[in-house]
Order: sequence, then C-alpha cells, then structure tokens
Amino acid sequence: MSRSKPRVKPLPSDAPHEVEFFKRHRDDDKAQTIPGLEALLSFPVKVRARLLATLSAVAKAPPKRFAGGGQWEAMHGEMTGYFEARITSSTPNGKWHYRLFCILDYAAQEKNTPLLVVIDGAAKRYQTTLTNARYGEVRDLGDEYRKRNPRSFATAEDVSAALGTG
Repeated sequence: MSRSKPRVKPLPSDAPHEVEFFKRHRDDDKAQTIPGLEALLSFPVKVRARLLATLSAVAKAPPKRFAGGGQWEAMHGEMTGYFEARITSSTPNGKWHYRLFCILDYAAQEKNTPLLVVIDGAAKRYQTTLTNARYGEVRDLGDEYRKRNPRSFATAEDVSAALGTG
C-alpha cells in the first residue's frame, strides 16, 4: 500500500505577503550571497528607502491588489512569473531606473504566509534596456531559488546588518 503526501491547502494570493530576500545555497555559491540585497545596497540611499517602502506596501496590499503607479509591475515574455519593484530617480549622472526582481511564492514549506521574494536587482540608465543575458541571470537565480524546498532565505540578522538597522 502506498502512502501519498497529505494535500497542502494553497495559500491565498489575496492575503498579505511576507517579504523575504533569496540567499544562495552554499551548494551553489560558497559565499551564500544575497543578490537582491546586494543590488539594493548598491543603490542610492533614497532609492533604497523608496524601494523598501514599495515592497512593504505591495506585501500588505497584497501584490495583486497593489495600485502603485508603476512601482510594481508584472513582467512579460521570458520573464513571465517575475515582478519588479521599480523606482526612477534623477542623479548627478542623469536619470536612472532601479529594479528589484521578485517572485511570489505560495509553496515554501517552512512558511505559513504567502511570500514576496526578492531574487535580484539591477540599475540602468533611464530609457535603456537590460540585456537578454542579464535577464537570463535573473531567471537562473529564480530557478535556483525554486529548486529547493525548504527555500533558502536571508535571515533577519543578515538583512538588518546589511541595511544598518540592527
């Protein structure tokens, strides 16, 4: 007689989400980098604050109900299934577009709430495009994130230490 796994009730996508940062697994990256957090830290301080506020607002809304004037967008084409939190900001070097690439996760074994997971980030000059190779890197990180369950996340200590809030 074979036993099947118990059915897990899917988490509602219209519930508030928890924001997490993907941390690479030691089997894939000995340094266990946190690509989305590292990208965020490379952005100007004001941009960081605005993006963190956007992530928080999207998570509370929740994501499918967030109306944020272009600050949270579903991606298309080969990036379908990804979302981007985005801010455009003027700097002394011109206008720049800052992005955090995210996945909504309803299947993480160790979590009881739906997740908004920051996978990676990028900055580019306003009205330019990222290369297909760069988008491929984001998808590769997303695949790496999804291949393990339990998932690999940055700890609260990792995030607060990096942001200087802990």
